[in-house]
Amino acid sequence: MNKRIEQKEKRRQDILSAALDLFIHKGFAATKVVDIANKVNMSVGLLFHYFNSKEHLYEELVRLGLSGPESVMSNDKSDPLTFFETTAKQILKYASKDPLTAKMFLLMKQVQYNDAAPDSVKLMLKGLDTISQTVLLIEAGQQNGTLREGNPMALSIAYWAAIQGVCEELAINPDLPCPESTWIVDMIRRR
Repeated sequence: MNKRIEQKEKRRQDILSAALDLFIHKGFAATKVVDIANKVNMSVGLLFHYFNSKEHLYEELVRLGLSGPESVMSNDKSDPLTFFETTAKQILKYASKDPLTAKMFLLMKQVQYNDAAPDSVKLMLKGLDTISQTVLLIEAGQQNGTLREGNPMALSIAYWAAIQGVCEELAINPDLPCPESTWIVDMIRRR
């Protein structure tokens, strides 16, 4: 890759990172394009060279945020316990090493409750439901004896809420120690 393309991609990533921070702290409606431009030391005009609107920038962040769950849900589901172990380990590893990953969990949760979010973003989130998508896996794990008995939906909520909570804490306080992924899996593991 030539140097000019590398510099352009770095600037694009800087814009995304700055916008992510501002959207988390101020919300979509209160974040102004000039705030983002100032944070990355560029003019608003130059920022529009990378993203043609604040909405487009927000959409790109949400698209990136959706790529995580899509990746996780593509993990091998043939053994439910292994799926949950691998998923927790993978997510916590990335969240503890890359602050952007942890912040993305915070943004995605906020987007779900943000009345000011553009309709295009709300439409993007329509299919996002990892909790319901893993209920059948929990039922399969209960049947094969690897996952604890109990309401499968409630167990799925407990698992995903624990991961969400850890990632939110790491986003806010990146110096905190990251819990072991097995601690989260132990909530649903049969003993």
